[in-house]
Amino acid sequence: MSTATTADTPPEPVPEPAPEQASARLRAPRRGDIAWRHFGDTRAFLTSPQLLLLQVAHPVVGAGVEDHSDFRARPWQRLLRTVGSLGTVIYGGQAAATAEARRLREVHREMKGVDGEGRRYHALHPEAYHWVHATLVRGPVDALKLFGKGLTEQQISEYYREMREVGLLWGLKERHLPPDWPAFCAYYDDMVENRLEMNRSVRDVLDELARPQKPPVWWVPALLWRPFAAVAARCALLVTVGVLPPVLRERLGLAWTTRQERRLRRFARVVRFLMALVPPPLRIAPALFLAYWHTHRPGTDPRSRRPLGASYDE
Repeated sequence: MSTATTADTPPEPVPEPAPEQASARLRAPRRGDIAWRHFGDTRAFLTSPQLLLLQVAHPVVGAGVEDHSDFRARPWQRLLRTVGSLGTVIYGGQAAATAEARRLREVHREMKGVDGEGRRYHALHPEAYHWVHATLVRGPVDALKLFGKGLTEQQISEYYREMREVGLLWGLKERHLPPDWPAFCAYYDDMVENRLEMNRSVRDVLDELARPQKPPVWWVPALLWRPFAAVAARCALLVTVGVLPPVLRERLGLAWTTRQERRLRRFARVVRFLMALVPPPLRIAPALFLAYWHTHRPGTDPRSRRPLGASYDE
């Protein structure tokens, strides 16, 4: 069912921040949880551009990014802030995760406007806010299936239960979240089939993938960045377009051939071989580092700082 709003119809109520006591009862991921072990897996990072594409293809999210995000001007800074925020919710411990979820709701509270089609939008529209969460739930499952052995049915069921708690921590309501993995998959497929569309933000993401900007750091010289970026862009587009649902790929006008499919499978085999050489704890090391940086950078609340994933009894 479409829940997009027009300029003549006010948006649906947005999710309110959960009260402090209710937030305290919601459980953030802990060390050893399925979500803790797999959400930040380096292989999942390879599919992150696809998740961004899925998110901005939602009309509300796409309009919000176009009007309020600095993604086009500062893509690397935007990427680091986003990954650091997600890492904090998954790996920062209970206090940091709760504080970050509350901050995200406050940041998005004033993001509203009218899109190019004359539809009013609000960044905290329940359908749009849930869709962003849904892409993050689905992403690691698909990535581990493509670039690894994949999770078992039991692991997926437990992973979804844990990520459902993350959604509640973010401020989503029980009624917005499918009760189990099969129901989630049905919801996800329906959203892809009926709600996602081409828009300006989708084009911007595809353009950035095809021609990535140089990171704003002195130790990456332009002469080295250009050849590296050319190879990285080909790989990123191959994975991003290849793992998109075929119905959405067609809707966005993205070609996909059997030759590209073979290239993706070869690339996936190389990734599987290389990652098999990496001990499991090291596969999430970059996510742990970014979560630590996000919670300890200047201006953050020292009270929310905890050893990563160690806040079991808060």
